[in-house]
Amino acid sequence: MIASLTGRVARIDLDALVLEVGGIGYLVRTTPQALAATRHGAELTLHTELVVREDSMTLFGFPHPEEAETFRIVQSVSGIGPRTALAVLAVLDPEELRRAVAEQDTKTITRTPGIGPKVAGRMLLELGGKLPPPSGAADPTSSPSSAATSTGGADADVVEALVGLGWAEKAALGAVESARADDGGPFDAAELLRRALRGLGGHR
Repeated sequence: MIASLTGRVARIDLDALVLEVGGIGYLVRTTPQALAATRHGAELTLHTELVVREDSMTLFGFPHPEEAETFRIVQSVSGIGPRTALAVLAVLDPEELRRAVAEQDTKTITRTPGIGPKVAGRMLLELGGKLPPPSGAADPTSSPSSAATSTGGADADVVEALVGLGWAEKAALGAVESARADDGGPFDAAELLRRALRGLGGHR
């Protein structure tokens, strides 16, 4: 099994690239995002999955290990092959897919070309329990998202306000959690917002 490859990008095609490793060129099929992020001659590491069929051997590769793992898991769904699994990852990153499965969101799954409501429903059913939970849902004691909502409406209101001001939700959640950790209060939403803004320091 070829678990990963590190080499020089020798060629970039529409749906694949050739990675030259030790004088051997490996044709690796990957996502449009991975192709767009690299260039000819660049050093690149891909986490790979070799799919063997009676008449072919195809290498699929991804810049991040969680993408490769998600690719393998998606193929465990009845009727889903490697090309469809690759199409899923071309449309949804692993976090989006995990969230869709957790929320039983058929509409998000059907954004993948060739996947209709029936197949999407089967994917949601069969992937349940196989994929890790989405960020913020795994451990209510450690998740920033859960922490923000569990301490009351003020935290959620401040996070919403920070997002409205242009900060990413993850950064906003972290700032609120840090403000609470520095001094648990009690203080109202306005004071919490001021403390969180000081912690963010104007950096988005």
